Amino acid sequence: MFGVTSAPVVPSSIQPGPDSVVHLLEVTVRRGSTLLLDRVSWSVDADERWVILGPNGAGKTTLLQIAAANLFPTTGRVHVLGERLGAVDVGDIRPRIGLSSAALAARVAPSEKAVDVVVSAGWGVVGRWREAYDAQDFTRAGELLSAMGVDHLAERQFGTLSEGERKRVLVARALMSDPELLLLDEPAAGLDLGAREDLLARLSALAVDPVAPTTILVTHHVEEIPPDFSHVLLLRGGRVVVAGPIAEVLTAQSLSKTFGMPLALEQRDGRYFAWAHEDRPA
Repeated sequence: MFGVTSAPVVPSSIQPGPDSVVHLLEVTVRRGSTLLLDRVSWSVDADERWVILGPNGAGKTTLLQIAAANLFPTTGRVHVLGERLGAVDVGDIRPRIGLSSAALAARVAPSEKAVDVVVSAGWGVVGRWREAYDAQDFTRAGELLSAMGVDHLAERQFGTLSEGERKRVLVARALMSDPELLLLDEPAAGLDLGAREDLLARLSALAVDPVAPTTILVTHHVEEIPPDFSHVLLLRGGRVVVAGPIAEVLTAQSLSKTFGMPLALEQRDGRYFAWAHEDRPA
């Protein structure tokens, strides 16, 4: 009743526009017999802040890895930061992208100091070794930790931080190289209410900063959409349900199709809330 049976609905031209940061055309990703993404077309412009929303197994993280230039499609065309994947050295693209994810957190040594987790992003490495950093690098790392509300934890070991503190350190790290594209994979997952609300407020402030990078955030929950994010892509079974400005496309009906069950949706003070509803919304 709520399954996605039609082709992706997001129009996309063959070539990216002049303001395009991420541009996918008919992108499919297969792993053996498993279809992770199915003919996804999608375009993100520089002044937009996107949320990718969908259930477990929808293909959200796969899509984010494509945008991070960490994964190539089986078929289809991908442009990231004006460069076509497969026709450019991705080593030239990745330093221009900031990424925060659970996979990255798992690579950080528990003994690593929070400030070193952040500053080492300047070299694109995880963990301090023989890289040389100057005072300006540490000043910037401190400013980013402060922007995320964890500057007082700069000298603490990463393994001693709470889940919420680690998430904020990783967002600071993702911003260290002054990226053109910021990718956040479930930044609020596992956080308690206070930590979640604090993080979402900071991400909302980042969203309205005119010099902030284009941002794409992955989540399972509409409650984790930061205020002031502009666009949403709903994904189910590797296929686009709908995508566009949040105010236009995030509805009870589209959300119900995405999660395969009748859901009600409410918006208050720039935030969204959803719950199961016994009747499918009209």
